[in-house]
Amino acid sequence: MENLKVEILNCYGINKLVHDFDFSTNSAYVIYAPNGVMKSSFANVFDDYSKDRISTDLVYKTRVSQRKITAATGEEINKESVFVIRPYEKEFKTNRVSNLLVNQDLKTKYVDLHEKINDAKASLMKELKKVTKINKVEEEILSVFATQNSNIIEIIHNLENLVLGENLVEKFSNVSYKIVFDQKVIQFLATGDFKYQIRKYIEKYNDLIKNSMFLRKEFNHYHADTVQQNLANNGFFKAEHTININMNGSKQEIGSPAELEKLINEEKLKILSDTELQKIFEDIDKKISNAQLREFRDYLFENQELLVELENIHNLKRSVWISYFQKCSVLFLNLTKEYKESQDELKRIIEQANREKTEWENVIDIFNRRFHVPYTLKMSNKADSILKDEAPSIEYIFNDRTGLSESISEDLLLSVLSQGETRALYLLNIIFELECRRIQNLKTLLVVDDIADSFDYKNKYAIIEYLKELSDSDNFNIIILTHNFDFYRTVQDRINTNKFTHSCMAVKKVDSIDLINPGYKYISNPFADWKRYLNTNKAKLIASISFARNIAEHIGDDNNFNVLTSMLHWKNNSLQLRLRDIENSYKEIFKDMSALEIDDSDKLVFDLIFEVAEEIYAEQGEVGLNLENKVVLSIATRINAERYMIQRISNPTFVSEIRSNQTGKLFGKFKTDFPSEIEQIKILEKVNLMTPENIHLNSFMFEPILDLTEHHLKDLYASVNALIYTEELGSQYVAASGEEKPA
Repeated sequence: MENLKVEILNCYGINKLVHDFDFSTNSAYVIYAPNGVMKSSFANVFDDYSKDRISTDLVYKTRVSQRKITAATGEEINKESVFVIRPYEKEFKTNRVSNLLVNQDLKTKYVDLHEKINDAKASLMKELKKVTKINKVEEEILSVFATQNSNIIEIIHNLENLVLGENLVEKFSNVSYKIVFDQKVIQFLATGDFKYQIRKYIEKYNDLIKNSMFLRKEFNHYHADTVQQNLANNGFFKAEHTININMNGSKQEIGSPAELEKLINEEKLKILSDTELQKIFEDIDKKISNAQLREFRDYLFENQELLVELENIHNLKRSVWISYFQKCSVLFLNLTKEYKESQDELKRIIEQANREKTEWENVIDIFNRRFHVPYTLKMSNKADSILKDEAPSIEYIFNDRTGLSESISEDLLLSVLSQGETRALYLLNIIFELECRRIQNLKTLLVVDDIADSFDYKNKYAIIEYLKELSDSDNFNIIILTHNFDFYRTVQDRINTNKFTHSCMAVKKVDSIDLINPGYKYISNPFADWKRYLNTNKAKLIASISFARNIAEHIGDDNNFNVLTSMLHWKNNSLQLRLRDIENSYKEIFKDMSALEIDDSDKLVFDLIFEVAEEIYAEQGEVGLNLENKVVLSIATRINAERYMIQRISNPTFVSEIRSNQTGKLFGKFKTDFPSEIEQIKILEKVNLMTPENIHLNSFMFEPILDLTEHHLKDLYASVNALIYTEELGSQYVAASGEEKPA
């Protein structure tokens, strides 16, 4: 995307913005936008575009909104190629992270092994559904056999010895799981009265077993049925073998399966038809006459022998499942075989995955290396995130100043971090997203909305260096938005932008917003620019008074400091100072300007200040950055405000004793003397709040004057002038000659 044309109309407070971004030679733009001009609104429009949402004006809803983001061909750019980075989004998580993890060869081997296991598992589960006639087979097995962190395949593997051991298939494989273990039945069986009846039934049953011809507690009819079935299935009688049954001390020879089955059934019937046992069963039957348990009641009537197992429902469940597994033994053993055969290979794959250096870890390294926070990050589930579909997990290692380290949860970490440190953690997810796009070779337009806001300087520079690396990549074009002027200047100097075409400032006009280039050198060092034009640009000549005064103060030049101070305040000697006095001070302060000659050197300084202020006031609309214009308006406004307050206070002794902060002290006195003049106090308070930062300018910080529009300063200038004329002072000031200078 070499060229991008942006057209925005009535979107989020932007009345109109049209701009062409040319990325053919430089991949990054940086835009300074004072608060409230367009920064967040611009980002909102691009965020809407990337997410295919409509952009509107939230306040003036009836206005027609329009948004066009097109390439040089006139076609809309790919929405997926746009990514907006907000100052902070707590919930932001990239959905591309798996692209940083894949070792395709390892993953393919891992998946192939698990597919064999899962195919064997699926076959077993399908057969178990037929046997049990329930759908949630896996959930039920887990509920009966699961221990902490166990999974279904490990459970089945651990049950192999039991399934190969005691044969329970004949005893329980035909139990109706759906009926016997229905939730309502389970709740009913847990009632105290029913449990008492069950115990009575079991005690009587065991008494009858003791008196049986050949059955015993240790060899009840279930065991007898199992023996009979096994002998028949294994051709015992077909081989003309016989067995001897101990019938109350006498041996009875049995030579056929039918004969053995008849003997067992007769003995079982004798026990279950016992009058007293039947009476207990009838008592139990009466207790389950509830309509919701009718199916269980009918089932129990046909399977009375099950009653002796109901005292311990959990053990019964385990036994029933073992019998089901035995019934499906071929599929069960095939699954355990696939599982066991795969373990050595899976272990080798997992060990290799843990040794792999992933792009995901590279992101963590970027974060740990660049950002200065009291914690470090570590990837804690590398193998699973590479081989499975699990999201990567981060371990947070908190480090205190003594060198102690502690692994803590993300929630706890966030509760102890500062705002800047918390936002640094947000950057981790942003880096993941960007590195994913880089790996995928996805051409991306980044719109970066004050990402460094609330960070300390170390981390701000870390962000700038990372943005620089992205701008050097062929995959990224970047539009960096900020309301922090120091960040703007630093980005302009450090990122490979064209300082004369790709560094912009947002200027708000009456019906539109323009992105203008203020001039690289002008922004990086405006004072050097002013010094070059002291004799040709009167606004820059006046604005430099504040800068020269600051230098005189710092170097201990009291004489020039006092002279220049009298040009910025209403002092006793202010009306006598002329341009030659500025020239002399500048020559002494600026050692490289010994040849400076200012035209019309006999002109009064205040004359020039107010002439230039009036010219600036008369100019229509915003005409660029113009720091010098704002300084001139601030100086003129403050001089007029001081003149007004001095004349109203009318206390020469009080004024003569002021040695510093003259505007503030005059304002304090004015409020004391004229507390009822609310409107005048409001205007003078604005002067006291708005002008000092603009006049006391230095090379490190002049953001307040940038955020304050020329329009606001013009309004304030006019308001102070109105005070003067309201009080019939008759002029802006009176020159030393006594000649009244018109407004």
